Amino acid sequence: MSFLSVPCFLLQGPKVRIMMTEEQKAAVFIQAWWRGTLVRRTLLHMALRVWIIQCWWKQKLVKLQEKRRRMSLEFYARQERAAVKLQSWFRMWCIRLRYCRLLHAVCIIQVYWRWHSCHTRGFIQGHYDLKENQLNLQLEISLGSQACRVQQCIPLPIKE
Repeated sequence: MSFLSVPCFLLQGPKVRIMMTEEQKAAVFIQAWWRGTLVRRTLLHMALRVWIIQCWWKQKLVKLQEKRRRMSLEFYARQERAAVKLQSWFRMWCIRLRYCRLLHAVCIIQVYWRWHSCHTRGFIQGHYDLKENQLNLQLEISLGSQACRVQQCIPLPIKE
């Protein structure tokens, strides 16, 4: 077993005290420096890997948040469109109901107007008296602004 391969802590136990030469101290110093360099390099590589994983995770989170934002925006837009469509249908229904009421009112007005215009264009008004053997008839025929009165006594043929 070589002296350089024995760890330092075995040489400095409470029972054994060996004095190291300058060359051995330099070798121990170089070994300690090299081990420290390896540890620092390993830590640096681990830190770089951690940093890469963190960057990757942050990108995933940003994409996930963007996807959630887009989905919530689409959901909101869908709800808005549905609300607008529903309001539009309700307004259309109200207007259609009003139109149907007005159409019904127009039909009623037309019926009454036609009846009135038919009756005001020309009408016959009169009365009659029936006496023993004759019929007294008084008629007034009106055609617009012209009026005609007819009064007539008609004998009735009654057989005795």
